[in-house]
Order: sequence, then structure tokens, then C-alpha cells
Amino acid sequence: MTTQYRPLSLIGELQRELSNLFLNDSIANFDTEQWAPAVDIVDETNQYLIKADLPGVRAEDISVCVENGVVTIKGVREEEKKEHRKNYKRTERFSGSFLRRFTLPEAADLEKIKAKTTDGVLELTIPKNDSTKSKRIEVKVEK
Repeated sequence: MTTQYRPLSLIGELQRELSNLFLNDSIANFDTEQWAPAVDIVDETNQYLIKADLPGVRAEDISVCVENGVVTIKGVREEEKKEHRKNYKRTERFSGSFLRRFTLPEAADLEKIKAKTTDGVLELTIPKNDSTKSKRIEVKVEK
């Protein structure tokens, strides 16, 4: 007895499961849940660059601190509710607090970290220590 492979039936099953997930209020309450912003981390020649997507978060609601080689980005995005009665419209956005932590490499110069926000993106620039930049050392191999 063989079973026929039906990829579209898998998509239908996934849609049913997702519908069940969001119909159950005890599983997800998006008005109060913590959310985690998307983050890009780039290791450049002279610095590390961390970019976090924080749309709708004011600069004064963002906190960045470094302790024991770990950088912590935290803050809160205020809840925004819009509701129109005629032709009914509703705006849903994730709101609430967020927290992201990253362990920095030893090469990071923790004293010179800079942070700025532009168009909903937080950018952390973390310079590298001059003393930890790689050097090439020739080693003589004896016979």
C-alpha cells in the first residue's frame, strides 16, 4: 500500500494549526507580551556594529548598558490602539518591553561604545582595542 505525497495538504494542515493557535487567548496575548527586536551584528575591521530594529520606540525609552562584557539593550514601546467605527479599521502592533543581550568579544573596547537611533534603527558602534588587532609573527620551524 502506497501513500500519495500531497504538499498542498501539508499547507492546509499548517493553516489549521496556526488558526487554532491564535484562537486560544491563553496562549498568546499580543497586547502584553514581551517582544524581541530583530538584530544584525557585523564584525568589521576596526569595530563591531550592532543594529536593532526598534520601530515606534522613542530614544528616551531605550537603555543600553555594558556589564561584565555583556551589552544589554532594553526598553519599551508604548501601546498604540487605533479603532475606526465606520468601515471598521483596527491597528495591531506589538507593544511592551523588550530585552536583548550580547556577549562581546575581548577585542571590544567597552569604554568607547557609541549608540544612536535613526529612523527606528538603534546602531551600536563598538570599536576594537588596538592591542588585540592581529599581528603576523613568523615562527622558525626547526628540523
